[in-house]
Amino acid sequence: MKPYFNRLTTALILVTTLLSCMNNDKKQSVNNPENDKNSIKIANNNNNNSYQPGSNWTLDWADEFDDDTINSNNWNFQVEEAGRFNEEWQRYTNSSDNAYIEDNCLVIKAIHESNKHDKNQYSSARINTANKQTWTYGKIVARMKLPYGEGIWPAFWMLGANIEENGGDTTWPQSGEIDIMELFGFRDDAVVEGNLHYANTSDEYTMMGAEAYKLDKGKFADTFHTFELEWDANSITWFVDGQKFATQPITSEEFAAFHKDFFIILNIAVGGSFAGRPDATTNFPQYMYIDWIRVYKKNQS
Repeated sequence: MKPYFNRLTTALILVTTLLSCMNNDKKQSVNNPENDKNSIKIANNNNNNSYQPGSNWTLDWADEFDDDTINSNNWNFQVEEAGRFNEEWQRYTNSSDNAYIEDNCLVIKAIHESNKHDKNQYSSARINTANKQTWTYGKIVARMKLPYGEGIWPAFWMLGANIEENGGDTTWPQSGEIDIMELFGFRDDAVVEGNLHYANTSDEYTMMGAEAYKLDKGKFADTFHTFELEWDANSITWFVDGQKFATQPITSEEFAAFHKDFFIILNIAVGGSFAGRPDATTNFPQYMYIDWIRVYKKNQS
């Protein structure tokens, strides 16, 4: 019995050790946000050049993020204190800790800077093309891998170029706002939304109402996806990975703001009135990877 017992004991130890290693690996993959960062090159090279805009579209502008630094001819850093927008908890900085180029991607990084979950305990970046690159109508597309988690709010969106916060003479919502993609981590990391915000004919705030797209499986942090807007004088239409999920006619008078120039914004917000609150379940840092952004103009028939 003793030799058999020793062999059995050895086998049990080996099995226990193997299971322990597997559990440790699982814990690390869930709780270590560096795993997301290390996967960027693999994900970025997956079908990197597969996007096709369609035969009716010609490239008008693009940033492929092939340089070593963020192109200042295209992008501004919007520096804002915590709470400036929607009671959000992050500061927006111009630091290369929060926005930089890596592996031919623009990376926006939200950092938890203390062991407290509260306002001004986080930093992030909000960059825009105001007064540098603006458009009226077109196909606006980005290939991105999104952050995730409670209290995390990434966005790819546009504001009217006349808005006063960037030197214009028009307040929000009269300037108009186009939300190409928003993800609210406290709701569902597999769901993104599109929306319009504007002032109606009585000059009162109104919105289209958010339209949602849900992945069949997984979450938007798992791999890259294309987020796309088609915008012309008649309507605005939203797509994810080529699948249409919303459209809004804009021919009536109340949509006048959407027939003027707009600029692009990219950011990760943390907390605030609409994003929920980060907590102990939220992994930090959080990353938004932007492989490229392209704007196409429709060919004249």
